Amino acid sequence: MFFPRAMTAVELIIPEKDLLAVTNVLAGQGVFHQVDASHLKSGAGPEATGSWRERASAYAAIERQVLVNLQALTVDEGKPRDADAASLVDLESLRPQVEEIERAVKQVNDQIAAGQKELEQLQSYVRELQPVAALDLDVKILQRPSYIHAILGLMPVANLERLQTSLARIPHVLLKLSEDRQNAVVWLTGTQGSADILDRAARSAYLNPLDLSDVHEGKPPEIIKSLQERIRQEERSTAGLKEQLKKLSEQYGADLQSILWRVRASRMLAEAMSRFGKLRYTYLVVGWIPTANLATLREQLKQASKNIIIEATASSRSGEGTENVPVSLRNPGLLGAFEQLVNTYARPRYEEVDPTVLMTFTFPLLFGAMFGDIGQGFVLALLGWLVSSGMIASLKSAAPLGRIVMTCGFSATVFGFLYGSFFGFEGEHLPFPELLGRFVVIEPIHQILQILGLAVGAGVVLLSFGFLLNLFNAFRARDWARFFFDPNGVVGIVLYWSLLGFAASSLLPSFPVPSSVFLVGAGIGAIGVMFSEVLRHLVEGHRPLFEGGPVMLLIQSGVELFEKGISLLSNTLSYVRVGAFAVVHAGLMTAIFTVAELFGGEGGVAYWIVVVLGNIVIIGVEGLIVGIQTMRLHYYEFFSKFFTGGGLAFDPLKSLASPQKQAGAAD
Repeated sequence: MFFPRAMTAVELIIPEKDLLAVTNVLAGQGVFHQVDASHLKSGAGPEATGSWRERASAYAAIERQVLVNLQALTVDEGKPRDADAASLVDLESLRPQVEEIERAVKQVNDQIAAGQKELEQLQSYVRELQPVAALDLDVKILQRPSYIHAILGLMPVANLERLQTSLARIPHVLLKLSEDRQNAVVWLTGTQGSADILDRAARSAYLNPLDLSDVHEGKPPEIIKSLQERIRQEERSTAGLKEQLKKLSEQYGADLQSILWRVRASRMLAEAMSRFGKLRYTYLVVGWIPTANLATLREQLKQASKNIIIEATASSRSGEGTENVPVSLRNPGLLGAFEQLVNTYARPRYEEVDPTVLMTFTFPLLFGAMFGDIGQGFVLALLGWLVSSGMIASLKSAAPLGRIVMTCGFSATVFGFLYGSFFGFEGEHLPFPELLGRFVVIEPIHQILQILGLAVGAGVVLLSFGFLLNLFNAFRARDWARFFFDPNGVVGIVLYWSLLGFAASSLLPSFPVPSSVFLVGAGIGAIGVMFSEVLRHLVEGHRPLFEGGPVMLLIQSGVELFEKGISLLSNTLSYVRVGAFAVVHAGLMTAIFTVAELFGGEGGVAYWIVVVLGNIVIIGVEGLIVGIQTMRLHYYEFFSKFFTGGGLAFDPLKSLASPQKQAGAAD
């Protein structure tokens, strides 16, 4: 929980005859993180890794083919059975069955698509004819005039006068066949010699011609009636085809689901085997497994293959090569939700402390301190519970976020008791003052300096703890150069605590330790930070100790010391925002009450409307801002002191036979 799970490197040499059985065991347990060893080859035969890669591609192609057919039949994927992963599917015997189903489905689907296209075309003809449905005139005359140029179409009513004016000197006839509020159906005719002028005038007036080129001859009402009858026939035909498709779904759906999972299992196994190394008569498998699962896996591998050779080497938390060890974290429930926040910054390295447990405590603590209010915190907690409970189907994927919001809301409620704030009501306006007033420890709006001082003090504690965690990480990794001479190591913490002690002794005359002691400590820490790179190279045996001349070293060291000093100061003062947001929160609520009194006095309907709306805005907007600031304090101020990140995710082989084991082994 506090550290990534201990891992063991495993190397397996598998006889060729036991290949499938062993692969099934490795995938079925869901605890084996495979490393690609396909580059390790010696005398590879017909079942070499390249062949397995080709088989995996063939299985993937069949899988896509089956998925397309399932989608066409509107059948879901279903669920796998234990037997689906028992053996590799024979593609030669399976492919004809899939192709036969595909032909039957494709034939019906093609007919439906053709019918749908025909239906859309007929409906388009009807829409084209609707504007001239009242015309008692043969469409043929409108389509192919012999001696005149004609345009039949729709145009804005407001542009009719402009069109007539633009054609005042051109022989033409403009008939308005019908109109509504905005558009009119018009028939513009003129001589063939004036065709270009008529077309330009029509375009400038936004006259959109109706395309009746494919419509049969006859009067519009007759044609529309004929088209509508054809539409009904086409709809009946399409309905029949869909019914036929439904029967195909009932006939082939279960078979396709079974084929899908068998092929998918085979594809997953083939992909795994394509990453095995191939010796002459054996296969080489390389990977990682959590040490706690090694004994069980070893026993099952021995049952699957009596001649298997298993070589296991426990991985150390120190030394080189730890960056290649996959990181498996164990953070169930609420811890898993905060683990996602940690992974957003970086995944812990194998040798590092997992900061998830720490963040599960500090994140709600800082959020609640900035957003302390009994009522608003309870509303946030309630909203978080609704999201995390899964009661809202569309928000099931946001369940981890809901757990974070619920925890932060609960923390804000606790701080609301300490601040004496209930939906912004404080002091004499606080409901049940005799009861709630007993819990009040500090009122941010009235004790600004105290709340800011407490915030800085909390920041000093967190930053100091970050330094100590960095020392602990370096100690576990036996990285003594980092332990003593890293800017966040011993020299860094000596400098930080000495500066804090000097500030305290200077501001407090009764401080028991003289400031000169802290000055000496600050000097030692400053020298260590200035020459940290040189000292680290000295301990690690790197040569040269520094690049460039002594002058360049002094300049670079001075800049590093200045940068570290500014960083320590800014990191510490950044925690002022915890107290500042607590003050701002109370100030904003005071402003909302002032506006409410202006609109509706004290206690009127308008007053309560403003108060309720103001609380909603505060919960939504300020809650989001405070959440962002809490993340910033962790990512940039706290984590930067001890957390390197960059760990390799633990990604075990998966099997369809035991999905519950995969879920338990996943990060």
